[in-house]
Formats: sequence, C-alpha cells, structure tokens
Amino acid sequence: MYQANENRYESMVYRRCGKSGLRLPAISLGLWQNFGYMNSFDNSEKMCHTAFDLGITHFDLANNYGHPYNGSAEENFGRILDRGLRTYRDELIISTKAGYDMWPGPYGDRNGSRKYLIASLDQSLKRMGLEYVDVFYHHVYDPETPLEETAEALDSIVRSGKALYIGISNYNRENSDKMLSLFQERRTPFVVNQPSYSMFNRWIEDDGLDKWGKENGIGFAVFSPLYQGLLSDRYLNGIPEDSRVGKGATWIAKELTPARLEQIKALNEIAAARSQSLSQMALAWILHNEAITTVLCGASRPEQIVNNVKALDNLQFSDEEIAMIEEILQPSRREI
Repeated sequence: MYQANENRYESMVYRRCGKSGLRLPAISLGLWQNFGYMNSFDNSEKMCHTAFDLGITHFDLANNYGHPYNGSAEENFGRILDRGLRTYRDELIISTKAGYDMWPGPYGDRNGSRKYLIASLDQSLKRMGLEYVDVFYHHVYDPETPLEETAEALDSIVRSGKALYIGISNYNRENSDKMLSLFQERRTPFVVNQPSYSMFNRWIEDDGLDKWGKENGIGFAVFSPLYQGLLSDRYLNGIPEDSRVGKGATWIAKELTPARLEQIKALNEIAAARSQSLSQMALAWILHNEAITTVLCGASRPEQIVNNVKALDNLQFSDEEIAMIEEILQPSRREI
C-alpha cells in the first residue's frame, strides 16, 4: 500500500489562487495524456505517487481525458486513489471539466447546458469514486448556450455539494468577464481560469486575460506550458522516434521549422546559463507572470515530473534575461 513521502511539503511552492483562500502548488499534474486505457497503469500510478511525494497536491482531469476511451483517465485515477492515494484525500485538490464532446446525441456533445454539465459531473464522480471534486470547470465556451444557463448550472453544482470551487477554461477576456458578473450575482466561488499559455503561445497577454484575472482576483492554471514539447531539448538534434512529432501524434510538427529551431536553440543557451534545462526555464518564465497560480504539466514518466519541479529552484529572472528572451520570442508571437 502506498505511503506518501513524509517530507513532501518541504520544497514545493504554493500560491494563492487569485483572492480566494485556496492555495495550489506552483506545479500541478495534468492527466490529459498517458493516463488512459491504452497506457501503462503502473506507470500512471508511479507518476501520481511521484507527484504527490514532491508536494504536488493538484491533479487535473476532464471527462474526455483518456482518448480514444473518454473517461478512462478518470477511471484509472479512481483506481490509483483506491490503491492508497485516497487516504490523503483531504490533502488533494482534484479538478475535472466538462464541455467537449463526450457521449452520443444532443446532450453529450460540445455544450454548456445544465443537462450536460450536471450529468457529466455525476459520471465523473462515479468514475473516480468521489463525493465531490475540489474544482469543476466548464471546459470550453459554448456560443449556443446562454452564459446565464451555464453559470446557473455551475452555481447549483456547488450548492449541491458536488464541487467546492468553480472554474472556466478556454474562455477569452470578454466572455470571462461576463461569467464573472453572473457568478458575482450568485455569489458563486469562481476562483480559476484555465487557458493555454507558454513562451510560444502568449494569447492571454495579447487578449488582456491575465491582466483581467489579476485585477479581479481570479487565479490561472495554465496548460500546454511546453508547447507540445517544443520548449524542451527533445528536438535540438533532430526528431526522436518516440516524440510526439516522431509518432505523428500532434499538429505541432508543422511548426518545427528552421526558424523555430533557431529560437529553441537560442532559448536553450539562456537556460543553460541559468543552470536550467530549457523546459525548466520555460516553466519558470510562466510563473514569472504574477497572474499565474499554477502550471499544469503533463508527463509520460516519473522522471519528467521530478525535472519539472526543479524549475522552482530558480524562479528569478534578471531584467537582462527577460530582455534577451523577449528579443528571441518577438518575431513569432501568435495565438494557437
């Protein structure tokens, strides 16, 4: 039976989620990839144990994680909980989401209706063997459903005791602000927004979403921090066969241009001067943005989680380093 590392809280950094009372680890574990039916359960379990042993208390899921078998990531996480991690339930922040296609028919496709959100959360709780999740997100903005209905559904979920906090994901500033007003009217504990963000994907800055969050006391849990692995040393010397690009399993291959490789190499030189790997510097750079609460990191093996957490050893950037990074990044700022 799993027993957690007694020293797990000694080195992790915890940040207040906006103006709420909730604190999240600066590095969190995302279970989008490598935790589903097709993956090694033993490896998935080791990654969760490694994360918690390092003070990572936040595990982020969604109803459709585990492709091609939607829900299998939640099922596997439920098994991991049953095999010892559930003992530490009150030390865990477990989040899940609903919004993308999940089951056949008009009530399980991409939407934000009350019918879909409440039914989906009930399914997620059953898969994980939980009475409640700590954070429940609407996963993606749905232009076909009134925001009032989505907000009312999320508010009722909290009042039913099935979630402690509410979040939204893949919402721009305009729609985030509309949801904030609706939640304020209902006194809903809306505390976190989950967008994509990285050195190569800075749309939240261009949109003003990060500034909006800081002004309104909303935290950010950001995903895809390494831009599908490009912000690492994986592609410095070619395309490894076992990489996402090598397997042909990602759209990012078209971006691995000579110009992009020059950027990666230049950033890697700055990282080396900071005694960090490129991926560690990329995570530290994100956390340098004061609006960000936590970075959701995926992993395919436990060692990657260990390396990611080492990013916290050096979170400070000199003005010169920031200027050099900006000069490298400026030509390719874009939204994905």
